[in-house]
Amino acid sequence: MLISKMAAEGGGKEMNEIKTQFTTREGVYKLLTHSEYSRPNRVPFNSQGSNPVKVSFVNVNDQSGNGDRICFNVGRELYFYIYKGVRKAADLSKPIDKRIYKGTQPTCHDFNHLTATAESVSLLVGFSAGQVQLIDPIKKETSKLFNEERLIDKSRVTCVKWVTGSESLFLVSHASGNMYLYNVEHTCGTTAPHYQLLKQGENYSVHTCKSKSTRNPLLKWTVGEGALNEFAFSPDGKFLACVSQDGFLRVFNFDAVELHGTMKSYFGGLLCVCWSPDGKYIVAGGEDDLVTVWSFLDCRVIARGHGHKSWVSVVAFDHYTTSVEESDPMEFSGSDEDFQDQIIHFGRDRANSTQSRLSKRNSTDSRPVSVTYRFGSVGQDTQLCLWDLTEDILFPHLPLSRTRTHTNVMNATSPPAGATIITNTSSNTTNGNNSGANTPGINSLSTALPRSNSLPHSAGTTTANSSNKASGGGGISSGIMDSAIATGVSKFATLSLHDRKERHHEKDHKRNHSMGHISSKSSDKLNLLTKTKTDPAKTLGTLLCPRMEDIPLLEPLICKKIAHERLTVLIFLEDCLVTACQEGFICTWARPGKVGLLSSQNQASSPSGTVV
Repeated sequence: MLISKMAAEGGGKEMNEIKTQFTTREGVYKLLTHSEYSRPNRVPFNSQGSNPVKVSFVNVNDQSGNGDRICFNVGRELYFYIYKGVRKAADLSKPIDKRIYKGTQPTCHDFNHLTATAESVSLLVGFSAGQVQLIDPIKKETSKLFNEERLIDKSRVTCVKWVTGSESLFLVSHASGNMYLYNVEHTCGTTAPHYQLLKQGENYSVHTCKSKSTRNPLLKWTVGEGALNEFAFSPDGKFLACVSQDGFLRVFNFDAVELHGTMKSYFGGLLCVCWSPDGKYIVAGGEDDLVTVWSFLDCRVIARGHGHKSWVSVVAFDHYTTSVEESDPMEFSGSDEDFQDQIIHFGRDRANSTQSRLSKRNSTDSRPVSVTYRFGSVGQDTQLCLWDLTEDILFPHLPLSRTRTHTNVMNATSPPAGATIITNTSSNTTNGNNSGANTPGINSLSTALPRSNSLPHSAGTTTANSSNKASGGGGISSGIMDSAIATGVSKFATLSLHDRKERHHEKDHKRNHSMGHISSKSSDKLNLLTKTKTDPAKTLGTLLCPRMEDIPLLEPLICKKIAHERLTVLIFLEDCLVTACQEGFICTWARPGKVGLLSSQNQASSPSGTVV
């Protein structure tokens, strides 16, 4: 009652509308005010002109059972604390390490989880002037500084990550649009590096460093137009997803240095990216205020989510809240009740069991396993959104037999009984030459898709993708990936001149589409494919960027204002989720049933209030 009254009054009461708890089907998530981390003085940071607050976690496996460590940057400062999460209140008076930098600011950081111990951790820190520092905040050592003289790149570091499974290799992206691969054992040299072309492709190139002795950087990637805003390695470390200011998601085979597939934002730059726990889906967010779900196997957009009122700054999958449904292939004709009994309910399975189930889904041909994915997003609108990627969105794409016969769909991957299979009809496909590749869909239900009962497909990818699914694969094996990479590259060949001519009404659609508050005047002029020089408007309605009405539009499970300043962090942990805003406050939200005694007495009385 109080909340609705405040909402009705608007204006002056808006500051009191910040939520300290929210409810999903798993239960109530509660903000633990005593577990808030910030600068020791707890004074809100004047964030104008500073880089986003970022948070990194590592577990050092110490004997006390409290091995979690947290690192965060605020302005020119970098802090390293013991993270007590839902168990105890944060003690801000005793940072393990604190550093204040002059002339440059930390922009991002990443721990090496392989080498972390109670006595030593390796932390990479990227800076606004382009340098990368390797420090040990436990030993309080600064071991190395990379790009110290800024001879490699002078622009801001946008993202830094250790290469999956490596103790010495790390990757750094810059606002210049370049990425560099480093080895901590090598020096950077005293002169600017000379490069030799290794591979070139659709709006990207990779160079090796040309020198007599091995030096950093080992590789230089030039990707897209404008800043490379973020990148993320796939769970198995074999693939790399990059999002750029030109609005493109590009997914590379990291070792082979080859482009696997691309996607274009609805408009504006893409700012953030993440992978599903099984590596089958990628979610990206950015300046179009949307979250976009992209299928790794299909190389295409399968859904968009609209809930934010401003740019989306972080997207992340919740590995701990995944509903996994298994069934015996012999019981395919069983009743719905039989399968309901086999559901593992939300929030009850932990990461290891979820990961094993997802990998089982990748590797087992005969056992149909379906998954509902949970992911979250935070944005400059100060809102947290949670989303579910559910069966009605996933099932049309898991079979992926382009011939659309009942037999082929079932043979590709058999869904559990009672599941609705939605396949596309020929009425609303994106490519003009595609209609012959479709037969009427099976059990097509308009109600199952929020915006459409028809989904775009490319005729040019029919054979490769069908063979992938028919093989029962889904796992990242070399045979499937070879085919998938060829599929991703061949997508550009399907965007023929004939197809583009049929898109003559795209600009009108962009002006008149249903989401009225989204404008199309952003940085679209950057969005050019190098070789084809495709007009940005021409990508709308193609596989790169389907129209809004051509794919499902997800609604958020919850969408809550949780901060005064723009949100810059969202991390899902086993007992909680962690958010941070540009004022420098890192907040811990206890999962249902995980609220400690310390905070439950203080929190139970207030469903809405101001963050302390």
